Amino acid sequence: MRFARYGGPEVLEFVDVEAPHAEAGQIRIAVRAAGVNGLEWKIRQGLLEEFQPLRLPAGIGGDAAGVVDEVGDGVTDVRVGDAVFGSGQETYAEHAVLTSWAPKPEKVSFEEAAGFPTPFETALRVLDEAEVRRGHTVLVNGASGGVGSAAVQFAVDRGATVIGVAGPSNQDYVTSLGAVATTYGPGLVDRARALAPHGIDVAVDVAGSGVISELIDLTGDPGRVVSIADFTAPAHGARVSTGFGRDKTPALREGARLAATGRLTLPVTQTFPLPQAGAAQAASATGHVRGRIIITMP
Repeated sequence: MRFARYGGPEVLEFVDVEAPHAEAGQIRIAVRAAGVNGLEWKIRQGLLEEFQPLRLPAGIGGDAAGVVDEVGDGVTDVRVGDAVFGSGQETYAEHAVLTSWAPKPEKVSFEEAAGFPTPFETALRVLDEAEVRRGHTVLVNGASGGVGSAAVQFAVDRGATVIGVAGPSNQDYVTSLGAVATTYGPGLVDRARALAPHGIDVAVDVAGSGVISELIDLTGDPGRVVSIADFTAPAHGARVSTGFGRDKTPALREGARLAATGRLTLPVTQTFPLPQAGAAQAASATGHVRGRIIITMP
């Protein structure tokens, strides 16, 4: 899938191009499935052109799962034929180059594994930056999406108590992840305090729903609030976390370890064939996704 101009889903085109090749330190996979992330439709619309200029036409996509079919110089941890998942470039394609990867757990499907990379890296990054540890009470604002679901489960695995904020239709789902669920909207501070009578140590915002001041009120310290989606957070004294240039491999391996033992799952709630990638991004842009949206190969 490529686009030659910025715009809506209709600018994505299904085209034949030369397959990429793995350079040193990279691998190429025959893609079985690709994950859909909010960042990708924002790139397609041109919303990040100032920060991430592209040479058009350009491919799209950052996460995928598949079978290794080419190994670059210096790569020793995988071989041709291995099943992996990871992050790279232009993954909405039949072949894609990955720059970070981990073995796909045997009991996890390619579709589910394709949804792992960005949520795993992002969730672990914000929990590390917030210094979440055993005994903490953590509020996750936006707990039902891919990153939020991963953050809840990673935090629970660390021994934290988690309050997950999500829409009314996702309360049971958030509870199933191991969190205590509550809803968005007026009264959030009072609802969260009632659920955490001993206080909230850390708040993680992945929804960008304009509640930074409320999260600071709950934690009592802007330094204990981290957002990945609300770029007004620094104006309140809170932090914005970005993952540009980071090696995702440690997070992918940690997530794969938990997924292999059944302690972490990111359910696939919608799948679209590759030619319908525009529809997949449109579904992602609604902001009401539970779990992961995945693109499958023809």
